[in-house]
Amino acid sequence: MPSPHEHRPVSIAPEKSMEDLSHRARASLRLTEQGRVLLRNGNPDDAIGMLERAINLNSNNGLNYYYLSEAWLYKGKFERAEEFNALAEIHVKESPEWMLRVMKQRERIAELIR
Repeated sequence: MPSPHEHRPVSIAPEKSMEDLSHRARASLRLTEQGRVLLRNGNPDDAIGMLERAINLNSNNGLNYYYLSEAWLYKGKFERAEEFNALAEIHVKESPEWMLRVMKQRERIAELIR
């Protein structure tokens, strides 16, 4: 299976800079990036823990849910992946780039559940 979690480092909406974000949101993004790297390096369990910490700091960051879905896909837990994919969609609606990724992820999940 291709590795869609090997994207460039996480980014925020183009109209926002890191300075515009709260301390918690910035810390959450740092944890998101660490989780993404852990996932890319084949450590889904560690990635899940890191991404859950990121969500505790900022539950509105849809990238955390996207990468959690990827981690659960990696572990073969497709129903869990589906749950986090749905949460990602709720939180990334304002970003066409991330919505496309979430929709592609949803298609992959649907194929695997069959």
